[in-house]
Amino acid sequence: MALIDAYTQNLTARQVSHLLRRATFGGTPAQVKELTGKKAEFIVQKLLAVQPTPSDPTDENQKTFHDLVWGGTGTNDTERNAFDGVRRGRLKLWWIGLMITQPVSLLEKTTLFWQNHFVSTSTDVSDVRFLYRQNQLLRKYALGNFRDFVIEITKDPAMLLYLNGASNVVGKPNENYARELMELFTIGRGNYTEDDVKAAARVLTGWRSLNFRSITDKTIGFEFRPAQHDTADKIFSDSYQKRTIKGRTGTTAGDDELKDLIDMILAQPETARFIVRKFYRWFVQADISDQIEKEFIEPLAAIFRKNYDIKITLQTLFNSQHFYDETLYGSQIKSPMDLVVGTLRRFNYVLPDPVKDRTKYDTATNYFYARNREQQMDIIDQPSVFGWRPYYDTDFYEIWINSTTLALRGAWTDYVVKGATGTALDINALGLPLQTSDPTDPYKMVRELTDTVFSFPLTDEQVKYLVEQPLMAGSPYYEWTSIWNDYTKTPNDAVKKNAAKTHLDRLMTFVLRLAEYQMG
Repeated sequence: MALIDAYTQNLTARQVSHLLRRATFGGTPAQVKELTGKKAEFIVQKLLAVQPTPSDPTDENQKTFHDLVWGGTGTNDTERNAFDGVRRGRLKLWWIGLMITQPVSLLEKTTLFWQNHFVSTSTDVSDVRFLYRQNQLLRKYALGNFRDFVIEITKDPAMLLYLNGASNVVGKPNENYARELMELFTIGRGNYTEDDVKAAARVLTGWRSLNFRSITDKTIGFEFRPAQHDTADKIFSDSYQKRTIKGRTGTTAGDDELKDLIDMILAQPETARFIVRKFYRWFVQADISDQIEKEFIEPLAAIFRKNYDIKITLQTLFNSQHFYDETLYGSQIKSPMDLVVGTLRRFNYVLPDPVKDRTKYDTATNYFYARNREQQMDIIDQPSVFGWRPYYDTDFYEIWINSTTLALRGAWTDYVVKGATGTALDINALGLPLQTSDPTDPYKMVRELTDTVFSFPLTDEQVKYLVEQPLMAGSPYYEWTSIWNDYTKTPNDAVKKNAAKTHLDRLMTFVLRLAEYQMG
C-alpha cells in the first residue's frame, strides 16, 4: 500500500504510545490503556477535537496582567514595564502547566510547533500582553487554515515588533519580515529573489502595533496607516511568474495587497512542500529520503495545497501507514520538552492546583521550566528567528545532546526518581511493579516496565543485566521475590518498605539514564 494510505488495524499499546509521544508530549499510563485496541482514526479524531480556551495566566493573587496590578500597583508605565519580565516568566510557567496537564489533544504540541515556526521571542517583544495575544492566535489557528494564519500573523502586534514590521513605511521599507515570510514562514530559501523581498516589503508598508508599553489604553492590537503605505505597483520575479500586485490607496489597501501577496506565495507548489517537510520533521523524524519525499511528502503536500487546511493534513499524517512503520519508533532524540513533560506524564505526576496550592504550583512549574531552559529549549525565547537549531540544522535532533546537556538530562531523570524539593515530584516507585502482570518475577516485571518506558523493546540480555545489576546489585535474582512479598505482606514495616524501594529506585535511576530513554 502507499505510504500515505490509512492504517486500518487496531493499535497496540506500543503504537498508541508512539502516537501520543509524537502528537502530544506523551500519554499517561491510563490514556495508553484506554486507547489500546482502538483504531488510529478514532484516536486521531480525539486528538483533533476542539479544546476549551484555557484560563488566563495569573499571579499568586489570582490577578491577570489585564488587571494592571500584576507584580505591582500598575499606577504608571515605568512600574508596569519594570515588572514585565516577571509577567513574561509567569506566561511561560502557565504554558508549561498546560503541557503537563494536557488531555489527549494535539493542541499544545502543535501550538509549540507554530511558536517555533512563527518565532517571536519574549526577550525582544518585551511585553507580556503582546506575547499572550500571540499565544491565543497560535492556538486559534494551530489546526486551522494556513492562509488565514499567515495573514493574521503578519499583522500580529508581537510579530510587527519582533521583525520590525511596525517600522516598515513608504520610502524607507524594512525588509526583515518580508524576508522571513518567504525564507522561514512559507516557501523556503532558494525559491525567491532579493528583488522579491524588496517588493514584498513594499506591499507590507503601513502596519503598526498599538499600545506598546502603555497602560493608559487597554487596546492591544494593530492598525493600518494608509499614509505610510507604498501605493505603487509591486512587480515580482520569474519565481512568481512575474506577478504584479496592484498598488492600492485607502483604508483597505493594506489588507487587499497582503492577501494578494499571500495568495501569490501559496500558489507556488514549493510552499506546501516546505511546510509539510516541517510537519514531518517535528512529528515524525528528521531524515527525509528520496523515497519519503516522493511517496509521502509530495502526496501530503498535494492534500495541503488544496485548501491549506492544517487539520486535514495532520489527520492524514497521523492516520497514515507510514506513521506506524516500526522503524520510526524511537527514531528521534527527545527534545527537552518531550523529555521533561513526557517523563512527568509517564509517571502520573499531578501538578499542584494553581488556585488552591499556588506556592507549590509556582515552585513546580518554575523548576520544570528551568530544566527545559538549561537543556537549551527556553520556550518563547528561541536563540534566533530560525527557532531551535535541532529543527533546522543538518544534524537535527542530535544537537539536543551535547557536552553541556547530556549531564543535565541525566540529572533531570535522577531528580524524577528521588524527587525535587517543593515540586511534589514522586514517581511512586513502589507502585510501579503493580502495573505489571507479576511483580514477584523480576524478569517479567523489568520487561513489562521497560516496555512502557522505552519506544522499542529491550533485548533479553539487556533485561537480564537490569535485573542482576541495578535491581539486585549483584545479589541472586530470586531474592527479589522475597523482598517484594515481605513488603506487600507488611507494607507499614519501614525496614521492608525501604528495602523494596531502594531496589526499585536503583533500577529506575539506571533505566532512565540509559541512552534508549533519550529516544522517542
